[in-house]
Amino acid sequence: MIALLEVLWERGRDAVSPAPVSSSQLRVMHILERAEGINLRTLGEVLGAAPPSVSRLCDRLEALGYVKRSASTVSRREVELRLTAPGRSYLRDLRARREEALVAAVAAMPPTARGALVHGLGEFRAAVETGIVGRTWPLADGTREASGTAPDGAARTA
Repeated sequence: MIALLEVLWERGRDAVSPAPVSSSQLRVMHILERAEGINLRTLGEVLGAAPPSVSRLCDRLEALGYVKRSASTVSRREVELRLTAPGRSYLRDLRARREEALVAAVAAMPPTARGALVHGLGEFRAAVETGIVGRTWPLADGTREASGTAPDGAARTA
């Protein structure tokens, strides 16, 4: 089922997201949007990625003009990451394009299929929420947020 959803989304992705941002880079942008000023180390923890990989992701986003690095106000040894105005605009436009594509897809479904989708998504949400109770996610200030979603907005079960 998950594989089918991924295939269906990727088929429509060119029309929805033609920009030069990979899914990993997009995840970084979502995290930065929610955790403004996060440092590379904390970003790596959230991503579950090694520092060199995180740095390369940020290099590419910085080259696109979507991310800005700056010296930390807390420690000179740390670098803070922030989305730029073009980065925020990209996310806003991407959300609008995706919403438009999803609305069109749902509108094309017969009413019974839409009802089944609503029921299935409700069950999916309940299953995900049950699996993530008590999880916490690091924030830019070093605190942790107890939530059903990670800073990138995605539900997490592991």
